[in-house]
Amino acid sequence: MRYLYTFVMYLATPLIVLRLLIRGARYGNYHRRWPERFGLFQKPQFSGSLWVHAVSVGEVNAAEPLIKALKSDYPNAPLVVTTVTPTGSARVHQLFGDSVFHVYLPYDLPFAVHRFLKRVRPRLALIVETEIWPNLYFACRRRGIPLMIVNARLSERSMRGYRPLRSMVRAALRSVRQIAAQSRTDAARYRLLGAEPSQLVVSGNLKFDMPVPDGAVDKGAALRAQWGPRRPVWIAASTHEGEELAVLEAHLDVLRRLPDALLLIAPRHPERFKLVEHSARSLGFSVATRSVERVPGAHQVFVIDAMGELMPFYASADLAFVGGSLVPIGGHNVLEPAALARPVLVGPHTFNFEEITLTLIREGGASRVAHVDQLGHDVLGLLRDERQRERMGRQARRVFDSERGAVGRVMDLVDRVLEE
Repeated sequence: MRYLYTFVMYLATPLIVLRLLIRGARYGNYHRRWPERFGLFQKPQFSGSLWVHAVSVGEVNAAEPLIKALKSDYPNAPLVVTTVTPTGSARVHQLFGDSVFHVYLPYDLPFAVHRFLKRVRPRLALIVETEIWPNLYFACRRRGIPLMIVNARLSERSMRGYRPLRSMVRAALRSVRQIAAQSRTDAARYRLLGAEPSQLVVSGNLKFDMPVPDGAVDKGAALRAQWGPRRPVWIAASTHEGEELAVLEAHLDVLRRLPDALLLIAPRHPERFKLVEHSARSLGFSVATRSVERVPGAHQVFVIDAMGELMPFYASADLAFVGGSLVPIGGHNVLEPAALARPVLVGPHTFNFEEITLTLIREGGASRVAHVDQLGHDVLGLLRDERQRERMGRQARRVFDSERGAVGRVMDLVDRVLEE
């Protein structure tokens, strides 16, 4: 099965190169770095590195407290961080600058994986969340590189996707030293994929240990003072195609009752910034943007066309709708607004953060919008009910605080593996 998988990967290489060229055109200088996806990059002058792989922005944010703990506990060990997306790369540089060595993860082709491992020579590999690459996993085992999956999550949808390759995935998982799952449900799903009970431990979610950035609350308060402290403000964060129009239409509903309300909207992907701005203007909204007009003033919609700056805007808002949930994307990180004691709204599709979202809803810190047409009604209800917002915010923060400690549990596992 692995030989067949590798053969298909080689056949797909021309399409992979075409995709890289297209993405390079979209993301500026990305085309200069696409050789990294084949293991071609300048060899760093170190060995015995600790390697953390985080696919994109969400995984990088989740890994932030873990990477900081690794830097603190192993100050002499070089840190390698890999991502797959340009936005993930930008977030790594924003958080850590030159204190870590960043390179794009190679495609799961044997020659590319060989080059990558030969150059970074990791002492330990930490894969964040869900990335099962058979050739990479087998290559780590052959070289004696201990491999851990941390903050491991596996949605029902992802598990179904792996089923046709179950025998190969089972063999790949046998190359993993430890799987630190976010929840008992995630651990059970990894068990169904073929992981051994001895490999599995429930460590909790690293995102609960996410630090609130220094100054985020103060920046949020300053923004709110500029807009008017009593002005109703809500944020729609990490939105996708198919959601932005629904959010803008919901804001039209809100403005009919609260004419001074302000919507902050943060598209998930940079290529959608301009599209969302144009959509808002075409619906008749007065629009400001983060990059051009820093203070919305009397504007009705503020497009946050910047990456990695959500926390101050969460802090400035009365409530947060977290996107990727009105469409079947699976939802995004509900813990960021919860950390700031903001009530959370989500749509029906939250399978990527299933257990966290259900906990927040059960404890009263979040509410689910059953249908896209209900969003405006639910937002308006919360904007008009300060006591309910305060109750939900307190509960959201309480859930966030009660679940902390995953980084310490994962670091205990890391220490044990490295001592071996």
